[in-house]
Amino acid sequence: MSVRTESSAAHRAGFACFVGRPNAGKSTLTNALVGTKVAITSNRPQTTRHTVRGIVHRPEAQLVLVDTPGLHKPRTLLGERLNDVVRTTWSEVDVIGFCLPADQKIGPGDRYIAAELADIKKTPKVAIVTKTDLVDSKALAAQLIAIDQLGKELGIDWAEIIPVSAVGATQVSLLADLLVPMLPESPPLYPEGDLTDEPEQVMVAELIREAALEGVRDELPHSIAVVVEEMLPREDRPADKPLLDIHANVYIERPSQKGIIIGPKGKRLKEVGTKSRKHIEALLGTPVFLDLHVKVAKDWQRDPKQLRKLGF
Repeated sequence: MSVRTESSAAHRAGFACFVGRPNAGKSTLTNALVGTKVAITSNRPQTTRHTVRGIVHRPEAQLVLVDTPGLHKPRTLLGERLNDVVRTTWSEVDVIGFCLPADQKIGPGDRYIAAELADIKKTPKVAIVTKTDLVDSKALAAQLIAIDQLGKELGIDWAEIIPVSAVGATQVSLLADLLVPMLPESPPLYPEGDLTDEPEQVMVAELIREAALEGVRDELPHSIAVVVEEMLPREDRPADKPLLDIHANVYIERPSQKGIIIGPKGKRLKEVGTKSRKHIEALLGTPVFLDLHVKVAKDWQRDPKQLRKLGF
């Protein structure tokens, strides 16, 4: 009789994605699971535009998290493209986590997504109640019942319903424990040390964009795009004192927005540079010289040519 040892147990690896309306806590959850900052987070809706993959490494499994933009009824061409990205991703992953914040009643936005999810038959779906640190146990229980009910109404058979708080790290590793068995048996898909497969330039652009979003109110967040033009090691530097030159453009839609981003006497842009540089240096592990310029790309969200140029 052969006893199967722990080390010979089948290794699992596969893809999971978190869906939910904008600002449902998807990116924060990705970061909590991976244990480092890979997805851009902001308390403004619709800040994730790239499919950022965070990778959770475990001895027995590798869980690759695909963070999609929030699905919403599109108002612009950019919105339509983002929704297409979401649906394509859903059909390709091994498990879908539907994020619903504990502190907000299920609304039309959630129902819209749930109805779309109901059409995807094969993929297991887990309902994740996020932001549980913001409610008491009575409100949480009511939300769990409402989610169960939503599934019944639409014919979704939830594989699990799990409450988590990414901020307090409550039940985050339990969530990974529940997702892993839903992955196919497979060797690791990425090398041990990788946390994401996003190209570095994309991640650097996201960090700059996140810093640029902070403190900017009203409609500006959706009008900001960042393109890293080049990243080059500074020549003539000694090996023990490297410096990476990064030249990036922050694009906005209208000349009137330029002053908001730059701030009085350039103060705001300087803060954006200082803040994002710290995160970039931590990400790349090297000192960075960051050269930022603000440019106008008129109505880029509605122009297919500009969207392509800005990477969408």
